[in-house]
Amino acid sequence: MSTMESVIWHILGYSAIPVIILSGFAVVAAISVWILSMGKDKQTD
Repeated sequence: MSTMESVIWHILGYSAIPVIILSGFAVVAAISVWILSMGKDKQTD
């Protein structure tokens, strides 16, 4: 592998880390909000 390929793969790898972490956080947050909204009492007096 040439130096240029190595640099490109390192940039892609390190830029993927925050994307994976943030998308995982967003998915967990969305599922948590959905679960909490199902258990909420929706009756209003």
